[in-house]
Amino acid sequence: MGAARYRWVVLGVGTAAQASTAAFLLGLASVTPDLRAFYNTGLAGVGALLGVTSIGLVATLLVWGTATDRFGERAVMTVGLTGAAMALGAAALVRSLPAAAALLVVAGASGASVNAASGRAVLTWFPVQRRGFAMAIRQTAVPLGTAVAGITLPVLAARGGVPAVFAGLAAGCLGAAIASALGIREPPDRPAVAPRTPTPTRAVLADRRLQRLSVAGALLVVPQFLGTGFLVELLHAGRGVPAATAAALLSLTQVFGALGRLGSGAWSDRAGRLRPLRIVSLAIAAAFTAAAVAFSAPIPVLAVVIVVVTALAVSWNGLLFTAAGELAPAGRAATGMAMTNTANYVGGAVTAVAGGAVAASAGWPAGLALGAVAAVGAVAALRGVHEQPARPAAPTR
Repeated sequence: MGAARYRWVVLGVGTAAQASTAAFLLGLASVTPDLRAFYNTGLAGVGALLGVTSIGLVATLLVWGTATDRFGERAVMTVGLTGAAMALGAAALVRSLPAAAALLVVAGASGASVNAASGRAVLTWFPVQRRGFAMAIRQTAVPLGTAVAGITLPVLAARGGVPAVFAGLAAGCLGAAIASALGIREPPDRPAVAPRTPTPTRAVLADRRLQRLSVAGALLVVPQFLGTGFLVELLHAGRGVPAATAAALLSLTQVFGALGRLGSGAWSDRAGRLRPLRIVSLAIAAAFTAAAVAFSAPIPVLAVVIVVVTALAVSWNGLLFTAAGELAPAGRAATGMAMTNTANYVGGAVTAVAGGAVAASAGWPAGLALGAVAAVGAVAALRGVHEQPARPAAPTR
C-alpha cells in the first residue's frame, strides 16, 4: 500500500486509540449508579472516582510527549495503551474504592500516551494542506468514544456488573494497543527513532508562541466546559427541563460539535490554523453573551440557543492542537501538543470549580457570561502569534 493511502490507516488507528481512552476517561460517567452500588459510596465518592483518571493524565502528558518525539508514536502508543489495559483489567478484580481509584490513576497516566502520539502521527503523515481536516477526524474520537461507551457500558453493567465494565474497557485499550503495534509506522522517508532530542524540553516550554497558544486553549476550555459540563444542570435545575430531555440535548451538541470540528479543520487547510481559531473564539464570545441574555427566554428558544452555543464551544480543539504541533520546534511536535493539552485539562479542572461557584452565587446568566469573557481573553492571548512556513512535523534524518 502506497504512503498516500497508508496515511488513512494511521489516522484510523490513531482515532480508534483515542476513542478507547475516551471511553474510560469520560464514558464511565454513564454507569455512575452501578459504581455507587458496587463500591457502596455516595455522589462524592463516585465523583472522585471519575475524576482521578484526569490526575494521572495531566501529570504525564508532557512526559509522553517527550517520549513520542524521542521514540516514535508506535512504541509510545503500544506501551501506554497496554498499561491502561492492564490497570483497567486489574480494576475489574478489586472491590475496594481506594484500590479502584489508584488503578484509574494509572490508567489515566498510561492512556495519556495517546493524546500527543496520535496527534503527531497525523502531523507526520499528512501534508499541511490536508492536515487540519485529518486532525479534525482524529479529534472526533473523543465524542465518538464517549458515545459508544454510553451505549455499551450500561449493557455490560446490567449483564456482568462493574467488573464487566472494567473488563470491557480493558479489552478496548488492549485492542487499540495491538492495532497501534501493527498499524502505526513512520513515513518511508523517516526513521522511527530520533538519535537525540533536537531541542530541550525546557526550550519548548519557554516558547512564547506555544505559551500564548496554551493560555488561549485553557481560556477556551472555560466556555467548552460550561456548555458540556453544566448543560444538563442549567436546563434541568435552572429552567425545569426534564433531566432526560436535557441529557438528549447534550448528546445532540456532541453530534453538532463533531461536525463543527470537521468543518473548522477543513477551513484551516485553506486559511491556516490561527485565523479560524481567532474567528471561532470571537463567535464563542458572542454566542455565550447571547445565551446569557436568552436564559429567561421561552424554553424552546433557550434549548436551541444552548445547543448551538455548546456545539460551537467544542469545535475549536483540532485548530489549536494542529497549530501547536506546527509551531513547535523541529522534532518536538508531540511535546508542543502535550503542552497545550495539559493547559486544556488544567483549564477544565479550574472551570469545574469556578464555573459552578459563579453560577451558584450569581446565577446561570453570570456563569454563561464568564464563558464569553474567557473567549475574549483567548483572542487577546493569541495576539502576536503568527503562522510559520509549513514544514514536516519531524525532521528528515
